[in-house]
Amino acid sequence: MSPGAARRSRARDGFVPPIIAVPAVLGLALLVLPLAALVARVDWTTFWPDITSQPALDALRLSFVTGLIATVACTILGVPLALVIARSGARTAAVLRAIVTVPLVLPPMVGGIALLFLFGRRGWFGALGLQIPFTTTAVVIAQTFVALPFLVLALEGALRTSGVAFERTAAALGAGRWTILRRVTLPLAAPGLLAGVILCFARAIGEFGATALFAGNAPGVTQTMPLAIYTAFNGAGVPQGTAVALALLLLITAVAVLLLVRAWRPGTPR
Repeated sequence: MSPGAARRSRARDGFVPPIIAVPAVLGLALLVLPLAALVARVDWTTFWPDITSQPALDALRLSFVTGLIATVACTILGVPLALVIARSGARTAAVLRAIVTVPLVLPPMVGGIALLFLFGRRGWFGALGLQIPFTTTAVVIAQTFVALPFLVLALEGALRTSGVAFERTAAALGAGRWTILRRVTLPLAAPGLLAGVILCFARAIGEFGATALFAGNAPGVTQTMPLAIYTAFNGAGVPQGTAVALALLLLITAVAVLLLVRAWRPGTPR
């Protein structure tokens, strides 16, 4: 390699000290090895019976149905919220974005307690006679609470990237606000919206902490896949073989979600 080519290669690869690769490899191993251990633990000879057993099917069905409902709820609530944040002034947007981000950094158990204090028998809405905790509705609310930020932040980022130039052009041509929203704003932000919806669904079906405290762990009613896995490793509920199979299914779902999101990001190298 010529000296010029070597310099261009170094400029392209950066100037990070080679020793940095050591902790980088250790960090990667910390992320990959536990997942490899999970896959290695799966008993493939009983995988299909495990995943199709009645407790597993109940948990699967409940997780996917409530996850889909929560994703629809997040879309209905999250799209307007993302639009408001993206089109607000810098200070207002910063405050709203911080509020939306709270469930991402809040321990899930704290979220479950907060929902219980809001909808519980002695909560703000509990005084109205609503019986929401420890029902399937509570599962949907908990999933919506933890998943909504993923959709809002993904869509808000896409809306800010697309800007308002095309909206102004459409307005100058006589288009109304709803027409601009339907024909210009949302189509331009469609990749961000789709990515947000996919991430939202994945987060919803993987929710555990808030659901456990707010909805409980009743098989067929509130026992989602994460709760079934937790229960199995505490000596009750579904067998551990089924729990491992469900854990692998959640892992496969997470990987599929990441691949879908990557595929829908414009300009992402493949």
